[in-house]
Amino acid sequence: MAISIRDIVAFSKARTSLSSLVEAVEKGAEKIITKNGEPAVALISAERLEHYHRLERAHIHLLLLGEAERGWADIEAGRTTNAREGLAALKAKRKQPLAGSNG
Repeated sequence: MAISIRDIVAFSKARTSLSSLVEAVEKGAEKIITKNGEPAVALISAERLEHYHRLERAHIHLLLLGEAERGWADIEAGRTTNAREGLAALKAKRKQPLAGSNG
């Protein structure tokens, strides 16, 4: 759904017309509420928000599957390390000061 200029509402107007904004959103509209002329929040239906959350969870699962596939490929190619040694190396690396920092 594309956002049009009619879907952008100043915070001051949103405060005084919340009921009508909710009715519009229940009918399928999405609203962007601005504060000091900048987009601040979006007003969307609870159903659409749940849909976005389901998409986000599915995306995370796909990323995890991709990581698992790369891990198996590393194992099959012999690119492995001892877990304790690998963690110790990561911890040691974290303790090193950042390049160019004064500390």
